[in-house]
Amino acid sequence: MNSPEYNKLKKLTEEHILDFLPDIDQKCITLYDSMKYSLTAGGKRLRPVMLMAACEMCGESASFALPYAIAAEYIQTYSLIHDDLPAMDNDDYRRGKLTNHKVFGEDIAILAGDGLLSSANEAMNKTMLLYLDDEVKLKRLVRASFEICKGTGARGMVAGQVADVENEGKNCSKDMLDFIHMNKTAAFIKSMCVAGCYLGGGNQQFIEDMSVYGECTGLAFQIIDDILDVIGDEKEMGKKTGVDAALGKATYPALHGLEASKKRAIELLSKARAAIEKYYDEAEVFNGILDFLESQII
Repeated sequence: MNSPEYNKLKKLTEEHILDFLPDIDQKCITLYDSMKYSLTAGGKRLRPVMLMAACEMCGESASFALPYAIAAEYIQTYSLIHDDLPAMDNDDYRRGKLTNHKVFGEDIAILAGDGLLSSANEAMNKTMLLYLDDEVKLKRLVRASFEICKGTGARGMVAGQVADVENEGKNCSKDMLDFIHMNKTAAFIKSMCVAGCYLGGGNQQFIEDMSVYGECTGLAFQIIDDILDVIGDEKEMGKKTGVDAALGKATYPALHGLEASKKRAIELLSKARAAIEKYYDEAEVFNGILDFLESQII
């Protein structure tokens, strides 16, 4: 993912990561400190980059999509804070740093996640208010917001997380495993591709192509993450490995084995690549993401 365009959009995200947080009263400044701690802990910034790159491919500027890109990173960060809690994955480290609840306590970590989710929606809604007199762009903003909320809510990411938790330690079926992964991870990533298309005013064919790309890439991303939990290096990953097995998580390696899981991931990456093949060099960021994911398991 080390392409100039990817790095440009990642840098833009890093530079503005705190800009869309609301003003917080000094009486509860710990909330701000906790949100800031996790937001500035690093990471690939994959989701905001994907959203802005899709928007740019449609001819719109990355700056127009920036509030939504930052909102997406707020949602991603909130989900990670909550995932790391003792009631969920019970992780002590994230990106090589102590997890939020290890620094601020479980109560503040929960509330910081809540604050980030509401801040994401505030950022998107505030942007819509700026375009009340521009019907065309306002419609694009509304459609993008809907896609993000759908992909990360009760029929997307959260639904997948619930199924994930409820199937710990059980003999999970293939259909249930696919449901978990398609919702827990792929729905969010797909929503970034589609929302970016709407923000940029993309045509229906491009939206459909990016939808296929996002879904296949998102599912492959989760399968590869499951694989790396088995064979990955803790220092490189910045978090503890072997967590899935210890918790009895439903994963592709647990159900299908490592080699079959790698094969499935490669198939999905190939399908994602085929979906955007027609866009050639314009899809530099998206092809680079596929190259990176493939390099993790070959």
